[in-house]
Amino acid sequence: MPAVDQLLHIMARLRDPEKGCPWDIKQTYATIVPYTLEEAYEVADAIERGDMQELRDELGDLLFQVVFYSQIAQEEGHFDFEQVAAGICEKMLRRHPHVFADARFESDEELHRAWERTKAQERAGKQEKVDHSQMAGVTKALPALMRAHKLQKKAAGVGFDWPDVSGAFDKTREEIAEVEQALQAGDTDHLEEELGDLMFAMVNIVRLLGFKAEHSLRRANDKFEHRFRRMEHLLAAEGQTQLQQLDLDALDAAWEAVKKEEKSR
Repeated sequence: MPAVDQLLHIMARLRDPEKGCPWDIKQTYATIVPYTLEEAYEVADAIERGDMQELRDELGDLLFQVVFYSQIAQEEGHFDFEQVAAGICEKMLRRHPHVFADARFESDEELHRAWERTKAQERAGKQEKVDHSQMAGVTKALPALMRAHKLQKKAAGVGFDWPDVSGAFDKTREEIAEVEQALQAGDTDHLEEELGDLMFAMVNIVRLLGFKAEHSLRRANDKFEHRFRRMEHLLAAEGQTQLQQLDLDALDAAWEAVKKEEKSR
């Protein structure tokens, strides 16, 4: 039996009302979503670490999420896994006429515009009220940093963008000042709004410099975790195992020791 068919059979057995797994039987679309997001991030993490064995396993876990949703939909009479696969095949054929048909594009920009036109036509066919906004298609479900990047790229597509990164730096300095003003005023709601504006402005800097904020912050998170773990190790070697008993000066000195250690390599 082909592996995909076996996987579909396993999923059907797990959801069998009489002989299936109690946990799998009670799941719904909504309850599975957190696991789907987690699996997607674990795929990204395996790629980041270059661990191909782990990537293979995590892709299997992510595929299982697709099969899970499809099984529930099949039970409710909406669609099945075969229709999901057929749908994405049809979409990819439609969106790549330069590969599967005779379309010719003179540049990457022309290809991108054609891609966006096709997506807009698809959206128009799915809803009675067509969203003609340049912002259409940027789902609210994306992580905030990733969504900010996509919204800014959409705006840049019609020329609503800084001509260079210097404008984004100026805007960020302006937002920092507004955060400080809101903090001094003691207006909590306004402060949160200004903090959001500051982060959005920072995403603009990252984007204009050719990077992605989501990836940049992931790297910063990893660096911070690595340094903190190393700091714990250095302090433990000195007999300091209860970090909460140390004052900030002692912790900061250990942190600087870790940074100095990195620079000496």
